[in-house]
Amino acid sequence: NYSDGVAAPMAYMFLGGAPLALCYKAINTMDSMVGYKNNRYLYFGRAAARLDDAVNFIPSRLSALLLILAAALTGESAGRAWHVWRRDRRNHASPNSAQTEASMAGALGIQLGGPACYFGEPHDKPTIGDPLREIEPEHIRRAVRMLYAGSLLCLALLVLARGMFLWS
Repeated sequence: NYSDGVAAPMAYMFLGGAPLALCYKAINTMDSMVGYKNNRYLYFGRAAARLDDAVNFIPSRLSALLLILAAALTGESAGRAWHVWRRDRRNHASPNSAQTEASMAGALGIQLGGPACYFGEPHDKPTIGDPLREIEPEHIRRAVRMLYAGSLLCLALLVLARGMFLWS
């Protein structure tokens, strides 16, 4: 959600103002609403999902790198975040989803993914991260702190890029 809800909208806002940011959010919302694989919306959903994959390709990777920097700033393991991101960033059906999940899992020393159940059907999914610690409520606080730091880093990067663009 950090990439879809914070970093990507900010990036599109800085690139094209409110119209581009709203266009991005419309694409992202359409994918959330109809991007699931089911018989009723298979082709419409597939188009929404592919478009969302395209507009999130760069922002998801930038978000992963910002979360690795955020890990360093918040006392989490940036080295482990980098290692897990490099290793597990493709462990998801979506080309973008595991990017930030891998950074966060590595920074916190937890494992995400694995077996899941959707609409009553079991699915075996790859894991992301290493089970160095059991997931606890404390991980939520640590993750939120990283998300705040990553958001501030994103804003600073975009303001710096905008300033460099305006001065050239």
